[in-house]
Amino acid sequence: MTRSRRKTTRRKPQARRGGATTKARPNRQRRARKPRRNPLVALVRGIVGWILRLIWALGWRFTAVVALIVGVAVAYTYTTLPAVDDLLDGRARGSVTLLDHDGDVFAWRGDQFGGVVTSETVSRHLKNAVVATEDRRFYLHPGIDPIGIASAIRINLSEGRGPLSGHGGSTITQQTAKLLCLGVAYDKDVWESEADYVADCRRTSLWRKAKEAVYALAMELKYSKPEILSIYLNRAYMGGGAYGAEAAAQRYFGKSAAQLDVAEGAMLAGLLTAPSTLAPTNNLERAQDRAAVVVRLMQEQGYISDTDAAAALADPAELSEAAEAQAGGYFADWVMASGPEFFTRDTTEDVIIRTTLDQRIQTAAEEALNHVFETKVKPGSKAQAAIVVMSADGAVRGMVGGRKTKVTGAFNRATQAKRQTGSAFKPFVYATALELGYGHASTVVDEPYCLNVAGSGRWCPENYTRKHYGRVTLTEALKKSLNVPAVKVAESVGLDLVRRVASEFGIESDLAAGPALALGASESSLLEMTGAYAGILNGGSSVTPYGLKELSLLGDEAPLMGAGGGIGERVIRKEAARELVYMMHQVVHGGTGNRARLPNREAAGKTGTTQAARDAWFLGFTADYVAGVWMGYDDNTPLTGVTGGGLPAEIWRETMTRVHDGMPAKPLPMLRPDPRRRAPDPLPRTQPAGDNAIENILRGLFGGN
Repeated sequence: MTRSRRKTTRRKPQARRGGATTKARPNRQRRARKPRRNPLVALVRGIVGWILRLIWALGWRFTAVVALIVGVAVAYTYTTLPAVDDLLDGRARGSVTLLDHDGDVFAWRGDQFGGVVTSETVSRHLKNAVVATEDRRFYLHPGIDPIGIASAIRINLSEGRGPLSGHGGSTITQQTAKLLCLGVAYDKDVWESEADYVADCRRTSLWRKAKEAVYALAMELKYSKPEILSIYLNRAYMGGGAYGAEAAAQRYFGKSAAQLDVAEGAMLAGLLTAPSTLAPTNNLERAQDRAAVVVRLMQEQGYISDTDAAAALADPAELSEAAEAQAGGYFADWVMASGPEFFTRDTTEDVIIRTTLDQRIQTAAEEALNHVFETKVKPGSKAQAAIVVMSADGAVRGMVGGRKTKVTGAFNRATQAKRQTGSAFKPFVYATALELGYGHASTVVDEPYCLNVAGSGRWCPENYTRKHYGRVTLTEALKKSLNVPAVKVAESVGLDLVRRVASEFGIESDLAAGPALALGASESSLLEMTGAYAGILNGGSSVTPYGLKELSLLGDEAPLMGAGGGIGERVIRKEAARELVYMMHQVVHGGTGNRARLPNREAAGKTGTTQAARDAWFLGFTADYVAGVWMGYDDNTPLTGVTGGGLPAEIWRETMTRVHDGMPAKPLPMLRPDPRRRAPDPLPRTQPAGDNAIENILRGLFGGN
């Protein structure tokens, strides 16, 4: 009992006070033994560690070497960069600005540069739109943007392209470096053409990208951000022949780059990705859609308020009236081709050309042509037409070279097409007879008539109606466009003289040598024929059609050259011209040109239809203007049911009605016959005059006024 109580009351040892401890009880749990390391794992870890240490050792050394090389390259490039002012105008060629007769701009040609701007002087909306669209981190990066490059590579790969194809991730600084061609100037001895030079500058490769990055870093050291942006805004191509913000603003909106609003600035910024495709003169709706994207980017990045964005989207930018003219079309092309090459096509200067164009008349001609083809011509027809309107001194006021009026560089049927003139040539036959003393009432017999033509055999001209009308006056012969009397008159006065009179009036094309000359077998352009008719209106003096009035260099007050045409030498007497105008007046008022008659206004003219109706003409004039119309197919396919007195006369009437809208009616400068006056003797039935008669004819033709 005592023994058991002792056993139960035994206490555990306690720690002594004062910090002494008793002997600890042994740990009943066995300590976990440290596992042995796998030799294979240890080996792998050792190798990986060694490789990492090697990579680090080589990597930082390689990086240091690359950084040193890049630094040296950047430093060297820095020393080659010119002053910022030398980089603002990078064009290899100059520009041509064309003004109409009122001094308003209507067309541009060449590389137009409106003048130097800076990022401080342009509209803030344009500057912000460019940064928002092209390089949103422009003010943060040192010339290259690793974040932008990585994002571009990711997008390209996700879209199935190569890493450098498509999105480039280029900063504005890099794009400017590319515009500068990395400092390589154009040398005509090195490059086959300027186009090859530009193509090489735009080439994309890893090596090219590396050089571009070096150049961009050097630019960031040399120039400030505003200066880099200024170079970009002056050099960037913005479509329509416009280089730089100022030229583009003037080209599309008729205002300075400093005056652009949000919508206009967004449209110009939107052009930078594809200037030719997105140019508003090519497709305004597409340009407006792209501008809407830019407006939203500006809104997202805080450049404009929600209210400003909504206003810009609701009222997108529109083209100015000059831009709507689509670069002047056929008239501008003709003026550029007719001017001196070193001041037009190949100019290195900025040239201003004042022209004779009247934009009101130009619009009238275009609308008249469209009206007739829409209302009178079968849909789908491939027939073409051309119109020329000019003053009596040869100053061309309007020109349409084909049914597509809003074009540039197209085939101009008014100046480039040489076509047979048909009966439109007959006034020059009668002009010769009138100059030789015959009158409008002189008579000739319309009868079956044949000639033996050397080399061609027997030739028997026929009238269009296949009928003969006996003895007729010259006025009646022209009024009905009779062929036999025209040939007889030409034979009577001499074919050589007819050719000479026509040539002196300005028909410079080769004229037929045989009697078919009288029926318009020769070819001529519409511009030549209209100019020749202008000579009849002005009293018998030749004219040289012209569109260029004055050419000067930008900034110069004195012109370098004046008009290249106008009234020349007298061809026939004034009395003869007035009598011929009367005869042509009868053509319109009761003859083959009756459909060209104008309401409450005197007009004169002549129809022309060639063999198989391959060409149809109407040329005529009022006291104010001369106009010519040609219609036909480019491939010489015959017209169906069309003569000069049909659709061409209607196009002429529609044109001249619009041209004279609001103008007071003036009488034609023509003979007013006295019905009591005795008619002159009839023309002789003889063949061409002999040598003595030719001598007398020449004396009368060129000897007096």
